[in-house]
Amino acid sequence: MRCIPLTVIRGDERVKEPHVEFFERPRDPLPGNLLFEALDPPEEIILAANPRLTRELIEGILKAAKETENIVILELSLTEMNLNGGYTGLTPKLFAERVREAAENVGWFGYVLHADHVALRRGTDDEIENVKRELLARVEAGFTSFAIDASHLVERKGKSVEEKLRKNVEKTAELFRFLDENLGHRSYGREGEVGVIGGELTDIPEALHFVESLKMNGVDLHWLAISNGSKHGVSVDAEGNVIPQLTIDLKRTVEIVDALWARGHRSRIAQHGMSGIPLYLIAEKFPKGKINKGNVATYWMLMIWNILRIYEPELYRRIYRWVVSRYGEEGVPEMETFTKYSKYAIKEFSHSLDKISEETRNAIREKAYAEALIHIKAFGMNKTAKKVYRYIRDKNIRY
Repeated sequence: MRCIPLTVIRGDERVKEPHVEFFERPRDPLPGNLLFEALDPPEEIILAANPRLTRELIEGILKAAKETENIVILELSLTEMNLNGGYTGLTPKLFAERVREAAENVGWFGYVLHADHVALRRGTDDEIENVKRELLARVEAGFTSFAIDASHLVERKGKSVEEKLRKNVEKTAELFRFLDENLGHRSYGREGEVGVIGGELTDIPEALHFVESLKMNGVDLHWLAISNGSKHGVSVDAEGNVIPQLTIDLKRTVEIVDALWARGHRSRIAQHGMSGIPLYLIAEKFPKGKINKGNVATYWMLMIWNILRIYEPELYRRIYRWVVSRYGEEGVPEMETFTKYSKYAIKEFSHSLDKISEETRNAIREKAYAEALIHIKAFGMNKTAKKVYRYIRDKNIRY
């Protein structure tokens, strides 16, 4: 696959712009903190894609990033990817290698490698030790940004914000200190979460206490995930059509960011659950910059299922039957079941997915490219690679 080189014309000579040449050269993933710091003041939502399936999906996203001169975030969560393969069959090392191969094929190394939703559910000693093993695997694989999610450790009977969030703050700080110890001199992006996605709305005192308490513990968050009415995944009707998600409380979201910034904190919102939000709504209404990271996961998976339905109908039927037979419930439409549970088929059918035709691979690549272009435009991204390059150059930063 060959991408169009981005050039400026000087007389009869075509010369690549420095930031294009910089990110075309093979290099390690960009540390997330550099992306955060370079985009100041923030004016965009950074596309953060969870590419659960196929290298070609990543290639399409990176091709769009290259042609628009933008930096993207590529990420998978702890349930998607772990030392046991998660539900994608990918370990941190395998995912990092897949992304690297895609970058080499496209000729674009403008990406952050992000460990999404490294989550604690119970906060037990055994769970924390397991999460630390997972974090080490990501450090060794070259990840450059980490999201610690201890939002489930809320003390609902707590009488004060401090009591409610105590465990979340303690465990989040502990895991970021662990990362500091094991990353050494390497810088990285930091994302924390207050409020369970899909749960009660996060309020201003909760967000302020969480960010300020972490700062007192030596953790300066770049991105903050809050509960603002979004949910993971998408909802569909009986025919499988996505029902637009219109429940995000943008007013509360802006109020939280304004309160943080008024106190001198620079944290911006990482918006989870963007797959079901109409892109025109994001383009027209979302507070870009205040919401600075937009996670898109299920969108890409459903896109690939739709391609397989046309290009690999026999494989699609096998996957569909497996999901419905395993997870179907009486009274629940099959397409609703398939949309909700088909992610668990990725690992089950990984060998078959590795054998799809070149024609199918090309369709995935080109469709991902087109969809990523539209996301980048809707998210307000405008040559972020140039801004990052100038920041790195002016600060004489090497990574």
